[in-house]
Amino acid sequence: MSVKHLTQTLLASIVALCLLLPNQTANAEATLREVTRDVQRKVVKIYGAGGLRGLESYQSGSLISDKGHVLTAWSYVLDSSVITVVLDDGRHFVAELAAADPRFGIALLKIDAENLPHFSLDKGVSPKVGDRILSFSNLFGIAAGDEPASVLSGYVSAITPLEARRSTFPSAYQGPVLIVDAIVNNPGAAGGVLTDQDGNFAGLLGKELRSSRNGIWLNYAIPIAQLREPIEDLLAGRSRPAIDPAKEKPLTPITLGHLGLVLVPNVLDKTPPYVERVVGESLAAAAKLQPDDLILYADGTLISSQKALIEKFSYMDRDDIVSLTVLRDGQLVELTLNELQ
Repeated sequence: MSVKHLTQTLLASIVALCLLLPNQTANAEATLREVTRDVQRKVVKIYGAGGLRGLESYQSGSLISDKGHVLTAWSYVLDSSVITVVLDDGRHFVAELAAADPRFGIALLKIDAENLPHFSLDKGVSPKVGDRILSFSNLFGIAAGDEPASVLSGYVSAITPLEARRSTFPSAYQGPVLIVDAIVNNPGAAGGVLTDQDGNFAGLLGKELRSSRNGIWLNYAIPIAQLREPIEDLLAGRSRPAIDPAKEKPLTPITLGHLGLVLVPNVLDKTPPYVERVVGESLAAAAKLQPDDLILYADGTLISSQKALIEKFSYMDRDDIVSLTVLRDGQLVELTLNELQ
């Protein structure tokens, strides 16, 4: 082969490569746009309690079934008599708080809608350090109506146990999290979703937290590998705030006064069941309940408000042994009320 012919061949190859690269870049950008739009259709905006003392009344969520199940973060926003979910197409729905698992900081909402675009959790992925990720949420409440969720791009910078706090209290969840270099720790982002480049579910954006070590804000997500089992439990109804309507109330039901338990003033439709005071030498004192305890579960039933706790107790006889799960200083504590002692 002559030098001239070789030179012509090389020049032709370079020209072809230069023509090919823009096409590849354009195709990659088009694919990313398609993935982004596909994921945005599965992300919802959630509105509820808040608006006081700088507490935002909104957060994010994602559709995880075609029957209207919404996965989101367990937070004060859901402590409302009316929870509104807005879909990507702008439709508004009143949502029911179906179940929650405070151990993982997740909640399951249900809206009356079907045939919705949704994530298949069976296709969830576990990204590694260095993998590129996308985060989707209604950060800062920017999106409203049919406006799409905001998207950020970044990389997984670390996978580590969560050592964080909210205000002075440590996080209840302390398992592994994905630390990312995108700024995902924003108001309204809680309950959003982290995906890989193909739009597969990788993790749930958690509530705003600071590192327990240095106090900086953490940009993190709880991996789907940690959430898959508790989500399946919630979907299966293994944690539900329901009482069997066929069950009759006992003649001598449990009451707060009988237990020696005083809750904070009930001033909201869904005031949380925080303990304000425990009467000395009472059944509540014997069970080692303490002021500022937040009662989360009673005999395995999710307690979303003081009304729900009183209703649950009204179906329990004073001779029943009652198991309680409370949140105390950021830790879950199991207690037992034994009416026979």
